[in-house]
Amino acid sequence: MPVTVFIRYQIDPHRREQFEQYATRWLGIIPRCGGDLIGYFMPHEGTNNIAFGLVSFDSLASYERYRATLRSDAEARANFAFAEEHKFILAEERTFLRQVVAPG
Repeated sequence: MPVTVFIRYQIDPHRREQFEQYATRWLGIIPRCGGDLIGYFMPHEGTNNIAFGLVSFDSLASYERYRATLRSDAEARANFAFAEEHKFILAEERTFLRQVVAPG
């Protein structure tokens, strides 16, 4: 069963530019490691400290393989280290979703 991981980030609103750099780096890493990146979404109007990332997988097993691949990927590890060093992510929540009805 296909799943989409919905990641909700609480970010430091004074470090949004650093979060955007972090998100942009995932654009190449996630597909290379096995995820179908739907996208990252930054605050534009309204709430200034919430961002989202959405990544789809064929199954939870595919997600687990992806996570293992990320741990061994030098660029992914460097991006995680960038986030740790600059502390722009204050909290992160993951929700696993399945699509109810396909569009069209």
